[in-house]
Parts: sequence; structure tokens; C-alpha cells
Amino acid sequence: MDIPELSMALSASKVQSDWGTAMLSKNLDALKEVGGTIEEMLDVSALERSVNPNLGGSIDVRV
Repeated sequence: MDIPELSMALSASKVQSDWGTAMLSKNLDALKEVGGTIEEMLDVSALERSVNPNLGGSIDVRV
């Protein structure tokens, strides 16, 4: 393999590596956003339980 072919192969490898890293970074950002949303939803349900502490505490069952 000569120098120009080696240079092109290394450049292509670097581009693929950089692309993969960028995609992983975007996925991580998206997961952090989803996690923040879930955390907010859990806080809302905790607030609801503090206002209505008996809500969901029992189930009416008739046989």
C-alpha cells in the first residue's frame, strides 16, 4: 500500500469515527432530555400525593 492510499484510508476512518461520536453525543442529549421530562412527571405525581394523600391508597372490591 502506498502513502496516498494509506492517507485516504486513515482519513475515511477518522470521518467515520467522528460521525459515530457525533451521533452518540446527540443520542445522549436526547436521553438526558427524556430523563428530565420523566423526572418532572414524577415530581408532579409527588405533588399530587401531598395534596391528596389518600388518593390511590385503597381499592374497592366487590365479589
